[in-house]
Amino acid sequence: MKKKPRKVLLIGSGAIQIGQAGEFDYSGSQAIKALKEEGIRTVLVNPNIATIQTSDYLADKVYFLPIEESFVAKVIEKENPDGVLLGFGGQTALNVGVALATSGVFKKSKVKVLGTPVETILNTEDRDLFVKRITEIGLKVPVSQAVTSVKQAEKVARQIGYPVMCRIAYALGGLGSGVVHNRRQLVELTKKAFSFTKQILIEKYFGGWKELEYEVVRDQYDNCIVVCSMENVDPMGIHTGESIVVAPVQTLTASENFKLRALSIKVIRHLGIIGECNIQFALDPRSEDYRIIEVNARLSRSSALASKATGYPLAFVATKLALGRSLTEVQNIITKQTSACFEPALDYITLKYPRWDLQKFKNVSFDIGSEMKSVGEVMAIGRSFEEVLQKAIRMLDVGLNGLVCNNLTFNNLTRELKQPTDKRMFAIAEAIKRGHSIKRISKFSGVDPWYLHKIKNIVEIEKTLKRYKGKAIPRTLLRKAKQKGFSDRQIGQLTKKSEPAVRQRRQRLGILPFVKRIDTLAAEYPAQTNYLYLTYNASEDDLDFKEKKQVAVLGGGAYRIGSSVEFDWCCVNSVITLKALKYGTIMINCNPETVSTDYDICDKMYFDELTFERVLDIYEKEKPIGFIVSTGGQIPNNLALPLHRAGVRILGTSPLNIDRAEDRHKFSQLLDSLNVDQPIWKELSSLHAAEEFADKVGYPVLVRPSYVLSGAAMSIALTKEELLKYLHKASEINREHPVVISKFITDAKEIEIDAVANKGKLHCYAISEHVENAGVHSGDATMVLPPQRTYLETMRRIKTIAKQTARALDITGPFNIQFIAKDNDVKVIECNLRASRSFPFVSKVFNINFVDLATRIMMGKNVPQIDRSSFDLDYVGVKAPQFSFIRLKGSDPVLGVEMASTGEVACLGDDFNEAFLKSLISVGFTLPSKTILLSTGPIDSKAEFLESTKILARMGFVFYATRGTADFMRNNGIKSTVLHWPLERKEPNTLSYIADGKIDLVVNIPKNVEKKELDNDYLIRRKAVDFGVPLITNLQLAKRLVEALQNTQLEDLRIKSWDEYT
Repeated sequence: MKKKPRKVLLIGSGAIQIGQAGEFDYSGSQAIKALKEEGIRTVLVNPNIATIQTSDYLADKVYFLPIEESFVAKVIEKENPDGVLLGFGGQTALNVGVALATSGVFKKSKVKVLGTPVETILNTEDRDLFVKRITEIGLKVPVSQAVTSVKQAEKVARQIGYPVMCRIAYALGGLGSGVVHNRRQLVELTKKAFSFTKQILIEKYFGGWKELEYEVVRDQYDNCIVVCSMENVDPMGIHTGESIVVAPVQTLTASENFKLRALSIKVIRHLGIIGECNIQFALDPRSEDYRIIEVNARLSRSSALASKATGYPLAFVATKLALGRSLTEVQNIITKQTSACFEPALDYITLKYPRWDLQKFKNVSFDIGSEMKSVGEVMAIGRSFEEVLQKAIRMLDVGLNGLVCNNLTFNNLTRELKQPTDKRMFAIAEAIKRGHSIKRISKFSGVDPWYLHKIKNIVEIEKTLKRYKGKAIPRTLLRKAKQKGFSDRQIGQLTKKSEPAVRQRRQRLGILPFVKRIDTLAAEYPAQTNYLYLTYNASEDDLDFKEKKQVAVLGGGAYRIGSSVEFDWCCVNSVITLKALKYGTIMINCNPETVSTDYDICDKMYFDELTFERVLDIYEKEKPIGFIVSTGGQIPNNLALPLHRAGVRILGTSPLNIDRAEDRHKFSQLLDSLNVDQPIWKELSSLHAAEEFADKVGYPVLVRPSYVLSGAAMSIALTKEELLKYLHKASEINREHPVVISKFITDAKEIEIDAVANKGKLHCYAISEHVENAGVHSGDATMVLPPQRTYLETMRRIKTIAKQTARALDITGPFNIQFIAKDNDVKVIECNLRASRSFPFVSKVFNINFVDLATRIMMGKNVPQIDRSSFDLDYVGVKAPQFSFIRLKGSDPVLGVEMASTGEVACLGDDFNEAFLKSLISVGFTLPSKTILLSTGPIDSKAEFLESTKILARMGFVFYATRGTADFMRNNGIKSTVLHWPLERKEPNTLSYIADGKIDLVVNIPKNVEKKELDNDYLIRRKAVDFGVPLITNLQLAKRLVEALQNTQLEDLRIKSWDEYT
């Protein structure tokens, strides 16, 4: 090993977005641990405040700053590192690193790029260079050509012949990529793509070929191993992030697998990669013909999956190799039996299933293809494909019982098979039920017959079980059903029995799951892994369950809109505290992207379902002291009451009181009994009663179901027609719990309190204000701590209500209450007796770990009171949401009471303006330099934005406006150029000006008027998103941006680390 660096800069990945999620928190955290083990100081730049890697016990210095060339360059100048890691922060970090290398910053500052050289990164990212490098060694890539203009793209596509695949260079999650079948589609796709890239690869399309991935590691001494082989169940044409993926490969012959493995090693050696990389192949299902599609010279979503699937610590090993160590000298810290040079061998199957949240978006297309739309994923482990497929579907937590026993209908089954949506697996099962042949389904869907036969096995068992309605199920059939992944609930549904009745009979017959350890050495050596799963395809447990003092923590499951890395931060911190208190720790989670599922976090990691049945199975095996359900978000919270009724001890607040807070009706009654104000409400008993209530209190009204996350099916109804539509949607979401309808208060401020209580007494708290008025979901709001524009009397009232609520619900542990305030009149909207998504934000801004305190309190430990001065800050934190509308073709990028953001960032500043601008830049918002398009909504909005418009005019901005806004501006002495509405189809038009790059910022405040005007507004918003033009749709946010631009220059944004503020 050469001389070690003294200090290493790690560039993070920023906010979670579609295409780049929690996998980079996992890889970055492992990298920091590997560097610390070598005694190397670490500096981290990452504005994602909810991540574990930005915790105070990992990197030596943390900068909550935008991952953008100029900011990172200033951190380098200040910190003077001598090494940098580019491969642990996804595409974002890689792109910034390449920019800093090519601009000479690294050379000037004497910073060495560790691991894979920049030249190699360029050879993998630049599509033209990549093709040249691969053909140098006589290997096959698709016929292709890189283009830099729409005209050139048309010419190349004609030469190759349609359909063609368009791939974007330096892009994340297939952003902007797609299959085009004609010239019109090509022009539309490439014109949009060139608004955010300089190069596109036009290549021959291999639709219907198999897609395979191999994870490879190589050291500087040319030792090279393949860690994991993965097969996409879906064929080429569907992005691997959208595909169901199995590991190891299932349908390849030995010679095919050996050939691709050998090619992987040949390619990686030729490119000169040091560390870890992922290589993707297309394979002809009718021959052994192949094409190399791409190489990712960095850690990726697939490497997180491969690491968890094999028990091989990829990111940790890659860091050690980047420092110059060899594979033979690095120990596999999971197995503790082998060096990192030992290839994993699996005696089980893992399956990754993506989670989509498309139903949350208006006008979005449900089709899936070469561009990612999924927001998260789960991984199931088992001993058969049928078992892992059904387990994974339940893990998604989207209301599905498994592959079968769901109330899904398909109007056009053939289209569903040919043009896949997020429901394609269920369409395949339905086609089998309707008697379609395996051959026909395979032809239409491109899915290998092997998988289809496995799906048919599930359908056959479903058919057989239905024959036992009201009868006792034979033991052999019951065992077979469990081995094929059927849950007790599914079996009960098919045989007309309750879930508890099925469980009791199964246990009486001795049909029990066994706990197996992930044995990455396929029993060649004794395994030491703490990765566990349950299966019915076994005959004995791998553990003896002798440990006594254990506590189990329920994880957050798949990332989704509303539940993301912030709950993983809460779970991990809870486990760390439990370990410090000398408890044995058990984590149950199924998300391969997380740090909570990493090898060194807990004593036992159950990679399994977060369902009542499975959690109870684990409880009966392990007999822990109790379960912590308040750190993993809504899924564990929903399990609290059923588990309590089954005799499981829930630590912290009583599940009966959790139910009193979650059930809208019970909570509203509680507030009435405490004389705490709330918006006027009524429990829905009939549509007629709901209409009467709305007429009495006046529109708008808010429709709210119980026990939901991220405002699912929550809606503001402005009219009777909307009310009927939303009531139907809310009752569909959760039939077991009531729907409450309440008066929606307009022009009110939203404020929330995050707190920890001890036996009903408030222990610590943080009050945050939202920039946007009430009506924007708290997860989509820009949040400020400490509050800047909230009356002291309002804050005093909020604290008093929090104390009353904590006492009434006898809260022990974390909780969050949301309020609306108007002229010092404070009303409660809702209360969650769990950690909220803002817990990492408030913990890090105050530098007081709320989850650590909550865990100690839940375990009955004495926790000293916090000095009040700790809450007096002379700096400000601003949390900003990250949206992924650009991925969700057709979706309306407007904010409401149902959450739409996929992630968040938070930055610190000496004042609000500084923290606010840093946060906006961190979520990819480009500050305007010259031109602004204004369409400022109803007359009261126009008037409210008038002063801001005048400020922008004085700053020299050029205005374009739609007619109504332009007339209003002219009447108030402000010049603007009128642009026609989209539907007028006349030039100069709003759409063409946005598409042609003539607009720097669009401010579009939605109106609530007739359909034509709403359609025009939607078309403007969508065009801005499609062409990467910054868009603001909220009046309060627009006003605060203008203030910040007026008072703060870019050069005023200071480069300060977290510890310099706190």
